[in-house]
Amino acid sequence: MIGASVKRKEDQRLVTGRGRYVDDLRVPGTLHAAIVRSPHAHARIARIDARRARRLPGVVAVLTTAEAPELAASVPPLIREPGWPDYRHPVLASNRVRHVGEAVAVVVADDAYRAADAAEAVVVEYEPLAAAVRPAVPAPAIVHEGWRDNRAGVSEARVGDTARGLADADVVIETRVTYPRVTGVPIEGRAVLAAPDVELGRLTVWSSTQVPFNVRSAIAAALEIAEEAVRVVAPDVGGGFGIKGHVYPEDVLVPAIARRLGRPVKWVETRREHFLTASGDRDQQHRARLGLDHDGTIVALETVFTRDHGAYPTLGAAMTANTINHLVGPYRVPNYHARGDNLLTTKTFAGAYRGAGRPEAALVLDRLLDRAARRLGLDAAELRRRNLIRRDEMPFATGLTYRDGVAITYDPADYVGAFDALIERIDWTGWRKEQAARRGTPRPIGLGISAYVEGTGLGPFEGAEVSVDPSGVVLVDIGVGAQGQAHETTLAQIAAAELDVPLERISVRGGDTDRVGFGLGTIASRVAAVAGPAVARSSREVARKARLVAAELFECAPQDVVLAGGAVHVAGAPDRRLPLGRVARAAVRSRALVESGRPGLGACVFFYPGTVTWAFGAQAAVVEVDLETCSLAVFRHVVVHDAGRAINPMVVDGQVQGGTAQGLGSALLEEIVHDAEGQLLTGSLMDYALPRAADFPAPEIVHVAFPSAVNELGVKGVGESGVIAPGAMIAGAVEDALADHGARIDRLPVTPAHVFEALRAARRTPDASRSSDR
Repeated sequence: MIGASVKRKEDQRLVTGRGRYVDDLRVPGTLHAAIVRSPHAHARIARIDARRARRLPGVVAVLTTAEAPELAASVPPLIREPGWPDYRHPVLASNRVRHVGEAVAVVVADDAYRAADAAEAVVVEYEPLAAAVRPAVPAPAIVHEGWRDNRAGVSEARVGDTARGLADADVVIETRVTYPRVTGVPIEGRAVLAAPDVELGRLTVWSSTQVPFNVRSAIAAALEIAEEAVRVVAPDVGGGFGIKGHVYPEDVLVPAIARRLGRPVKWVETRREHFLTASGDRDQQHRARLGLDHDGTIVALETVFTRDHGAYPTLGAAMTANTINHLVGPYRVPNYHARGDNLLTTKTFAGAYRGAGRPEAALVLDRLLDRAARRLGLDAAELRRRNLIRRDEMPFATGLTYRDGVAITYDPADYVGAFDALIERIDWTGWRKEQAARRGTPRPIGLGISAYVEGTGLGPFEGAEVSVDPSGVVLVDIGVGAQGQAHETTLAQIAAAELDVPLERISVRGGDTDRVGFGLGTIASRVAAVAGPAVARSSREVARKARLVAAELFECAPQDVVLAGGAVHVAGAPDRRLPLGRVARAAVRSRALVESGRPGLGACVFFYPGTVTWAFGAQAAVVEVDLETCSLAVFRHVVVHDAGRAINPMVVDGQVQGGTAQGLGSALLEEIVHDAEGQLLTGSLMDYALPRAADFPAPEIVHVAFPSAVNELGVKGVGESGVIAPGAMIAGAVEDALADHGARIDRLPVTPAHVFEALRAARRTPDASRSSDR
């Protein structure tokens, strides 16, 4: 069953409109919340006047921290970095706002439209303060009281002697690279519904989140109640991509209101609110240097960069650390130094977006490699191939330490072989000939290439409760929810493989804090690699118990019991057969399970990976540039990726294709833009461009399989793989096409306007392409 491209079990429900999203849920007596948000990036709150709003029809309450002190609680960060200054991320701001869109009051009414109208009637007087829109020290304004400046902390790593390596290098390439802020735009925005149960003394909260257990903890802390008194359910979720991978103020705000009013309360984010308040990512600026010998051997790599966290560093240094640890890529880099400044600004707080620090690393490294190849007179692919870690060097230790505290060691794999498969599939040599033929024409073409490594399957754990119902249905309860990743299919395939039960008889249930006691969430490409082994181990234990109980029923030895097709039988006597459900019913009273300490056919096992498992991938593309319009066209695009042992190759394809499309969106279209006052200029789908199906050719995907050394299934995460390389690949292809013109591509997205500016800058400074190379 593992390795089969079976159809996704969840799709029939979703495509026929039977999915259940937060906004679909109906609870009798539900009130609706609308949030009053700051129009300023930085200001003091002088006065809030809600008298007119309270008089409007249908309005039940208008709340600020004055009326509801619990709304002044602080939202806990997903990661609290030791040594970083303390800060508070208020559910509702009471005296100061730190980004446009920060919540200052909430209106509750019997209808969503009435609530929205009443929110507009709330009058808030502000005293504007200077905005800090660019990450800098010193800055025009300090974001948090008591901080010396806007630096939360510094992330740094060293391997070898980088200063000596650069000093002794034959060639040193220097560059400045910018990866601007982008955001995820899921089909479903954020949404929260909270319903108090007075009799049980519990709150049930439905949230469109990737991390229900974190939401539960935040609610319990803010309301000063036991976590057991809060149940958080993530029903069907229409996309996450990391944007829903941490706790938001609204996740606490809505349950707090429901508890205060004693009635269910719902809030559904508008698309405008999403652009204004949902966290973005990337937002890095690098100054980097690469040193090489004359034969192209890398001798040293250095980068100093900033990461803009916005107003609240809720993910700590995780994204910065990801960039640092992934920037050396799949290459031998004997001397390396990276320093990342984690800086705050008066913008919406940044979180994690698919790729989470890795696309930035690829962009920096590949800009350096492409320019080094031109400087040395080598083909871009050849330079990379010479520096790839070889199979006989595996497992390879980079000298760095991952953010889980474990030294980084790449899983054994054949990087060179996979890279060569990419070069062959795209016909690199043939396109080089076509490029030469087009030289001097109005439509030159360029070749772009990017190879990367990816740490996947972050711990510390995930668990799975597997049980057999007397009806014969196998229930697989997990602590993670789904936002389109096909958990109901792939995790069922794992259970089916262990229990030999038909796939249609297995039900996977997740995203509910009442199902499994603990869970970390669907983030960091971790479910298949961490929850998957937990499902396998729990299923294996259930199979063992089934053999014990069946042996008692058959009066044979447990090792003679065979599980097959959802039934059990005695080896060599298939006619002595019982349905697995019958065994489950007998297991409730069976003495054979005394040693297990638990009746019934069930088991709950938690899997703790020692560290992340490392995947390899590479992408290449051919891009045409129209010199008259500066528009771009992607002619061909090939992706090679290692997902280890694929549970469902079709699902893996879908993940790679989806991630690649998002990567191309960031490469060619997407950018969150603020003006000098911190006002959002890209606040709608009219201003923030998203890729469409017709914009790019379908990527050709080449799978290579190097099983993980970290888990017994051999699986590696694949959810974020496709998004890592496209930005670096497109930037390289466009610069390659414009090499005769001396144009440099130092930032994303590579829009026609940016291509025009790059060509104009090259005309102003003809030797600009060589000015920073030594």
